[in-house]
Amino acid sequence: MEFLDRFATDEACLAYLYRVRWPKGFTCPECSSRTGWLTNRGTVFCSRCERQTSPTAGTILHNTRTSPRKWFLAGWLLCTQKTGVSAKTLERELQVGYKTAWLILQKLRQATVRAERSQLTGTVEVDETYVGGPEVGVVGRQLVDKALVVLAVELDGKKVGRVRLRHVPDASANSLVGFLRDCVAPGTTVRTDDWNGYNGVQAAGFVHKVTAVEGDPERVRKFFPHVHLVASLLKRWLVATHQGRVEKEHLQGYLDEYAFRFNRRRSTHVGKLFYRLMEQMALRKPKTYRETVNKAKSN
Repeated sequence: MEFLDRFATDEACLAYLYRVRWPKGFTCPECSSRTGWLTNRGTVFCSRCERQTSPTAGTILHNTRTSPRKWFLAGWLLCTQKTGVSAKTLERELQVGYKTAWLILQKLRQATVRAERSQLTGTVEVDETYVGGPEVGVVGRQLVDKALVVLAVELDGKKVGRVRLRHVPDASANSLVGFLRDCVAPGTTVRTDDWNGYNGVQAAGFVHKVTAVEGDPERVRKFFPHVHLVASLLKRWLVATHQGRVEKEHLQGYLDEYAFRFNRRRSTHVGKLFYRLMEQMALRKPKTYRETVNKAKSN
């Protein structure tokens, strides 16, 4: 109720977005002038280049026909609901079409990844898991309809710390070691099984600790309990909230959303989570529905 009262109008939402986008005061995106004033239209008039800039211009909300209030409510639900929110639920809550609800969620998921986020450090467990139903006649790390997800879990003592997840095309060294280079700091101790796709981990600058599991699920669960706990929770979320109906070309967005909420699970300041999401919404470049779909397909 406090959230709904605070953002009861579009004007209140735009004022909040203004403060998030320019926390140190307005800066013109055209000429970098710091001098400007608000107009009756809700834009900011630059005194130097005379350009008018909306708080939503150049952000994820750029040219949206959905009211800022609905965007804010969608962001609040994504941050505060323990199991997230599906497009079908958002369609009902926002009273918009399914296509609009789906696109809002896709754009919000883009905003869950900070470009400058720090890499995992210390000791990291790494393994892969499959997303999708069982496949007859498929063995090992083969892929037909299922999707392969590689997970890295930073250990916080005996507890699970931060996580990183990526949908990869295969379990080759190019995919797995490439993921580690992007998500794990050099010099970190990386614990993996004896799959040959991890043979290049040490050469990539990590301290590589290998545990032979010989394809035994019991040994996997025994020696890599943290990463398999995260994998189990991920699959449970996909089935419970999204009924397992996640297409492979859009899977990475769901993984980003899951990591965003999981890595902030101990936060007691819900408002701060919402602020961080709004901050990334203001920094992200806008994408149309077609661009979002085409990019997912190209991946």
